[in-house]
Amino acid sequence: MATPRVHLPVLQRDQVPHAAQIPADPLVDLFARRIRYLRVSVTDRCNYRCSYCMPEDLGDQLTFASKSAVLTFEELERVITVFARAGVRKVRLTGGEPTVRKGIVDLVARVAGIAGIEQVVMTTNGHLLDELAAPLAAAGLSAVNVSLDTLDPGRFATLTGRGDLRRVLAGIDAAVAAGLTVKTNAVALRGVNEAELVALCEDAWERGAVPRFIEHMPMSDGQLYVTEAELSSGEIRSRLEAALGPLVAQDRPGVDPGPARYWAVGPLGAGQREVGIISAMTDHFCDDCNRLRLTATGDLHACLGHDDAVNLRDVVRAGGSDDDLVRAIAGAVTGKRAGHVFERSGAGAPGKHMIGIGG
Repeated sequence: MATPRVHLPVLQRDQVPHAAQIPADPLVDLFARRIRYLRVSVTDRCNYRCSYCMPEDLGDQLTFASKSAVLTFEELERVITVFARAGVRKVRLTGGEPTVRKGIVDLVARVAGIAGIEQVVMTTNGHLLDELAAPLAAAGLSAVNVSLDTLDPGRFATLTGRGDLRRVLAGIDAAVAAGLTVKTNAVALRGVNEAELVALCEDAWERGAVPRFIEHMPMSDGQLYVTEAELSSGEIRSRLEAALGPLVAQDRPGVDPGPARYWAVGPLGAGQREVGIISAMTDHFCDDCNRLRLTATGDLHACLGHDDAVNLRDVVRAGGSDDDLVRAIAGAVTGKRAGHVFERSGAGAPGKHMIGIGG
């Protein structure tokens, strides 16, 4: 059953709650969901121009943050430390493209060194991963998700705008060699890569990675969403099962799977192959969401599908205390909706761009 929609008070950008007391548990929302996972966009810049994220023709509708507006490493470290003290245990660094942020290895080391943080992971397009995988692993990174929508070089160049498939595949291999847990992310698009689903799985397994497929989602007021391109979770599973045999749903007690649901492919055993699917449109997972998203400029979003935000950068730069940060965080968590309102027509899309929130 889908989670019922409710209308909670909307927290506007730059509005900081002034609670008299800090809540007993600032990371538990009104639906008893406990936040353990923080996604941090370290930059809104990217060296690719993927068609479903930031196509070239979006043009002047996209504006990038000035350097002064972006949280410094010291500010990020302080904010994440406050989150860790409140109960966050997993941090994912995203973008834009996180590897284009100068000093990213140092940032990983800083975050990995924060007391209470158990996992530091990253989502990347993989373009710079060949040279960065080993240093990132040494700094404390434990896993990477690498965007890989197709294995066809020409189609890859078209989809990514500027991408080089060979570099990305080399980056995946380097990440595996460095001991990182690697997952590949493909946005499943009808008429684009639907014929490659099995090949993408087999290539990932051969390289030592876990393949994942993501349903196409509406962002940017729906401007980048193409209804006809949607390939549902059910269709993805059917196509995989037709070629690979039954998919068996996996239960992972004690493991935070994030938004993906995982299926085992083939016989059970130590060498068992898995595939993950993120079904935000057709079988959403809002009822057990444990995530918040922090943009490069400090906007804390409680949900990918809504534009509500509380700005933590302004609290920090106004001289706010750690308690002030906790109050602001608690305000965002209190305002977390029951679920998104994405519709398969593309309606219900937030105005924010995927490039600025990191997925």
